[in-house]
Amino acid sequence: MIDLHSHTTASDGQYPPSELVARAAAAGVTVLAVTDHDTVAGLHEATQAANAHGLELVPGIELSAFVYGKEAHILGHFLRPEDPDLARFADRLRDERTRRMEAMVDRLRKLGFPVRMEQVRKVAGDAQLGRPHLARVLVDQGWCLDMKAAFDRFLGTGRAAWVERFKLDGAEAIRLIRNAGGTATLAHPGSSKMERPEIQALAKAGLSGLEVLSADHNPAVRQKYLALAAEFDLVPTFGSDFHGEAVAPDHRLGVAAMPLELFQKLRARAPSSRPV
Repeated sequence: MIDLHSHTTASDGQYPPSELVARAAAAGVTVLAVTDHDTVAGLHEATQAANAHGLELVPGIELSAFVYGKEAHILGHFLRPEDPDLARFADRLRDERTRRMEAMVDRLRKLGFPVRMEQVRKVAGDAQLGRPHLARVLVDQGWCLDMKAAFDRFLGTGRAAWVERFKLDGAEAIRLIRNAGGTATLAHPGSSKMERPEIQALAKAGLSGLEVLSADHNPAVRQKYLALAAEFDLVPTFGSDFHGEAVAPDHRLGVAAMPLELFQKLRARAPSSRPV
């Protein structure tokens, strides 16, 4: 079973890399891509765990980018985690996330909520700082009923504590991934409201795949993106987008199985797979 989209505590997942891999193996997954947001920090531990469980680990990342003003999540697969440009970009994003979080905390304090960066860092641990960590603080302190309420009231786009973030262009995200030896795939295009113009623009920039089978897509949506994948010669990919039951209970390991021939087709498009 092939699953090309999952997250660990290196970003916003529930489980450390080794535990994620163990759970994937127990669920029958034989090939797993770890695609944490804006970081490759969890890949070393995940690779060691995969070797221990006899599971193939696809090194990956998920970059948040923009195309025609819409946010697009672009997955990188088969990349070289040690690529220096990718490492520099991840460092830059970490700094940007810290500045953004400090600004959101400041806005909440001005609204009368005595949030501290230390609380957010404690929730995040070693992970990249993100809004879910701040939302968890709001819930834990009793200021919001649940994570959804925290986003609806304070942290969602345009809400009281919202702070604009650094915007990576979609074509630049694809360039970073390809220069690191990987293939670029557009994740959950349905929930991101990606339509033909955005997909066409990304395909011209070097997109290799389109995540057709996602927990966010009903059968009609899958058929729509299968047609667009065929039109732009993109490999249809499959991924659970697993974060953990406490984070996204409707996204489960082992429910999105990618056919081997499509996996091999995607791998063949990775610059890292070509003879030097």
